[in-house]
Amino acid sequence: MPERLETQSRRLLRRLRDTLAEPGEGQERLDRIVKLIAASMQTDVCSIYLFRDAETLELCATRGLKRGAVHKTRLKLGEGLVGRVARSGKPLNAADAPAQRGFRYMPETGEERFSSFLGVPIQRLGEQLGVLVVQSKNARSYSDDEIYALEVVAMVLAEMTELGAFAGADSALTPLHKNPVTFRGNSGQEGTAEGQVWLHEPRVVITNLVNDDPEAEVERLRQGVSQLRVSVDELMRAATTADKEYREVLEAYRMFAHSRGWMKRMEHSIESGLSAEAAVEKEQSEARARLQLVPDPYLRDRLHDLDDLANRLLRILTGQGRETGAEMPDRAILVARSIGPAELLDYGRRLRGVVLEEGSIGSHAAIVARALAIPLVVQAERITTEALNGDSIIVDGTAGIVHLRPDESVAVAFRDKIAMETQALARFAELREMPAQARCGTRVALHMNAGIMADLPSLQGSGAEGVGLFRTELQFLLRNNMPRRSELVALYTRVSEAAGGKRVAFRTLDIGSDKVMPYMRRPIEPNPAMGWRAVRIGLDRTGVMRMQLQALIRAARGGPLAVMFPLVSEMGEFIAARDILMREIERERHLGHPLPSKLEIGAMLETPSLAFAPDNFFRAVDFISIGGNDLKQFFFAADRENELVRRRYDTLALSFLTLVQNIVDRCAEAGTPLSFCGEDAGRPVDALALAGLGLRTLSMRPASVGPVKDLIRRADLAEVAGIIATARRQGVENLRPRLLSYVDGLPRA
Repeated sequence: MPERLETQSRRLLRRLRDTLAEPGEGQERLDRIVKLIAASMQTDVCSIYLFRDAETLELCATRGLKRGAVHKTRLKLGEGLVGRVARSGKPLNAADAPAQRGFRYMPETGEERFSSFLGVPIQRLGEQLGVLVVQSKNARSYSDDEIYALEVVAMVLAEMTELGAFAGADSALTPLHKNPVTFRGNSGQEGTAEGQVWLHEPRVVITNLVNDDPEAEVERLRQGVSQLRVSVDELMRAATTADKEYREVLEAYRMFAHSRGWMKRMEHSIESGLSAEAAVEKEQSEARARLQLVPDPYLRDRLHDLDDLANRLLRILTGQGRETGAEMPDRAILVARSIGPAELLDYGRRLRGVVLEEGSIGSHAAIVARALAIPLVVQAERITTEALNGDSIIVDGTAGIVHLRPDESVAVAFRDKIAMETQALARFAELREMPAQARCGTRVALHMNAGIMADLPSLQGSGAEGVGLFRTELQFLLRNNMPRRSELVALYTRVSEAAGGKRVAFRTLDIGSDKVMPYMRRPIEPNPAMGWRAVRIGLDRTGVMRMQLQALIRAARGGPLAVMFPLVSEMGEFIAARDILMREIERERHLGHPLPSKLEIGAMLETPSLAFAPDNFFRAVDFISIGGNDLKQFFFAADRENELVRRRYDTLALSFLTLVQNIVDRCAEAGTPLSFCGEDAGRPVDALALAGLGLRTLSMRPASVGPVKDLIRRADLAEVAGIIATARRQGVENLRPRLLSYVDGLPRA
């Protein structure tokens, strides 16, 4: 950039800073800014358009257009040249604006006199805030340097808009982070909570946007980048034992940190007048805007790498670490882009709820949230951009809706809902010691699912009769290296002791698919959910399975032990896994260790193929647990992690219930105990249907035991079985409407 234009750019930014520092309301500031920009860039017009809502831009200030058009002229996203800039997130430079595709003439502005047009987006970290426009009477193309200068100014305007510098009485000037906002995501864990936002990674606040000494700022940037590179190199060294794929991700991360182009662009912004922090954020915003338009999933994933690098660098430059000095509120609701299970466990029960921009219902964080019995909403897009620490927030985990800074009417409605839930919980607590016995006299055993020690206190409080599923993989996923056998023995011993003599069914290591241990090399598979996972890994890599089985045998300390193998798809897999367990039993006998007083060896039926296994299989197993989540996704060919299709199937579809009925009948014929484990077991109406099919043991998250028990005690399972049989005879596709009608007619407790 020539020295003259560099000086002009820096001079404009300094004058802009001084203008923003002057007292005045938002409209006054905007009016001064457009006058300043028009004079500095020697244009006839300068206008600022800000978003009134997600789809509407409003002319909020102008120098050169008719004054009466301010706050009256509006454009839809994509409408006219201004709308095109807002939609694309890219500058538009036109020497003859009326000849451009999509040009819209707005007579109230008097803009027919102007030929040239330059519009640049006002955006911050990928969020479109508005459009900054300059126009001239004479036909001219603006130079690259002029475009760049206007982009730098737009970046400063975006930051000041973020900080509420233009707040005022006009509706389009309402400061950001003040209005109520509703986010619609997906339910990761049911329940409702009200509290205050606690950001997992608080946004870095930049207050010094303009520099007075470019050389000093460039040096400060270089020192910060040098420190960043050291930290990234340390990550690489620490990952020497990690698998190839994990190291490849880190290598790409390191490549970004050492990118000369990245550094050069930020130095260029500093030379144009921005501070080091503002230069980093400008680059981050532009990278987000570019990558969000890229269809390639791999390249979009790199957006997260760039984001993380920029955030690390901003924290280095500003000194704002993750610990900001703010205290976690008493009713904290965690808001994060994503979070690992170990980090979520560190927060523990201090949280009222969790909201994630990413994640899925089957993610590790979702499993931990269920263990902590706190509402969880996933896929709440852009909430980390909008939320601030301390903001009021309501989480409806059941509906997958989040209300940020709700108005009083919404808050009152949800407080009523929370009060009703509290009353229901009190009613369920009264049932804690009572059996889940239907009016017809049939009794259903309700067990709970667990995976961490934090779950076990719920065994007594929920009224569950045992642990129908203890997920052993979480201890492998929550750490960066393989746990030792002695550590597993200690853990499984504590689990059995915490159960207080109640039965615990330990599921052996269920990894693969979405459950990946960072220290394990895994193959690249086109469809991991149907690939090398669960018992298949255990049978191919017997060392880990043998070590885990040894730990389970020793942790039993001569007491009863129930072990089940996950994702068994054919009889041969179960026989092979059982043989490994029996060899370990024999080995422990030779070592003189006490053996389990009672050994139950079961299988999780999670594939339709196992439902049609030979009769010998049903006689060979000591028990079977239907893994409803996986069985349903394989039966319907709909990935439960895919938000596009997971809602397209229903447990109460008669086709699926017919499959379950077949399993119930075959187990009854063989005299094999059967249970149903999964999310559906914890949904009262679904659980009622399963009990109506003949299932007498259901395993669910602890919070569901009370609601399920309440409904079963009010129902007659013979009547439910009759409803199912009638629907089947009549060729009804889905049982839900009829069963809901039946439940609505039941007497209240």
